[in-house]
Amino acid sequence: MHFDVTKLVWTRPPERYRITPGQIEITTQPHTDLWQRTYYHFRNDNAPVLQLETGEPYFSFVVKTDFSDSKRRFDQCGIVLYLDSENWLKASVEYENGAFQHLGSVVTNGGYSDWATTVLDADIRTMWYRLSRRESDYRIECSRDGLHYSQMRICHLHKGNGVIRFGLYACSPEESSFTAVFSQMELTDCQWPAHDGQQPDQP
Repeated sequence: MHFDVTKLVWTRPPERYRITPGQIEITTQPHTDLWQRTYYHFRNDNAPVLQLETGEPYFSFVVKTDFSDSKRRFDQCGIVLYLDSENWLKASVEYENGAFQHLGSVVTNGGYSDWATTVLDADIRTMWYRLSRRESDYRIECSRDGLHYSQMRICHLHKGNGVIRFGLYACSPEESSFTAVFSQMELTDCQWPAHDGQQPDQP
C-alpha cells in the first residue's frame, strides 16, 4: 500500500502550506479548530483538513508529527478522519504552557465531541500516530520513536463504514499561528488484529 500525496484533497485549505512526496507543512491560522457542542457549548468547524479517500475496510496509517513551532494554548496537529462537520475523529498533542501539554483524542458522533487526554512534558515536540481501521471501528495509537506504539483509544464511528476520508490536520484555536510538519507517512495492512472472541473469565 502507498500513501500517495498527489491524491490528497483539502477540506478548507490554509493560506500557507507545502506538499512534497516525503513531507507536508501546514501553517495554521488563528481561531481554527474542530469541536462540536459538548460541555463548551460552542461549535467550531474551520480547521484545515488534508485527506485521502478509500473504501478499504482494513488498513493502518502512520505519520510523524513535528510541532516544535507550537507556542500558544491549544495549538495542535495530528491525524484526522473527517467525514462531515458532525462525524469525525482526531488525535494530537495540544500545547498548554511551558510546563506541560495534552496528548489527546476526540471522537465526534452525531454532532457531539468527547475529549480524552493525558499530560505530557512540554519538551516533547514530536509524536507518531497510527490509525487502524476495521470496518466502522477504529484504533488510535501513539509512539515517541515510531517503533513502539501505545493504544490511545478504540472507538466506533456511526458513519464510519464504506468510503471514508482520513489524513492530517493542524489548527490554532486561539490568537496564534504555527507551522506543523508531517513526515514518514505510510499506509500498511491493518496492524490491529481481529478480536479472538474471548469472553471475560467466569467467577
